[in-house]
Amino acid sequence: MALPNIFKKSVSEEVIGRINALTPSTQGKWGKMSVSQMLAHCNVSYELIYENKHPKPNAFMKFILKLLVKNKVVSEEPYSQNGQTAPQFVVKEDKDFEIEKNRLINYIRKTQELGENYFDGKESHSFGALNITEWNNLFYKHLNHHLTQFGV
Repeated sequence: MALPNIFKKSVSEEVIGRINALTPSTQGKWGKMSVSQMLAHCNVSYELIYENKHPKPNAFMKFILKLLVKNKVVSEEPYSQNGQTAPQFVVKEDKDFEIEKNRLINYIRKTQELGENYFDGKESHSFGALNITEWNNLFYKHLNHHLTQFGV
């Protein structure tokens, strides 16, 4: 079953509505992150595309990531609760809820406005070129997983 298409405005706005339902005191159903840390964690997916903040993996590591991790990230299969997180996605410090929430909403809107054709065949930070479906699954599945974690 195909995941909802995050590149459609109606889907991205539904996700943003879920984000707007969060408050600084929203508690997670599982895991150790606060809601602010979760928002910052979700922002990393977009930082890897739009900002030059995170070092790119070397050729060997990229090969390993494509071989062992890529399918878990870009498939339709949901993430398990309390699964392992890549090091650049680990957020240990406290974050400002409003700043992280607004950053995430802006990233989602920017991605939707650029559209699926912009992403078709675009190189990902860790997995090489991805098609539209893979990009959609990467974005939507990750957001849905964490929004579900926080009950929205």
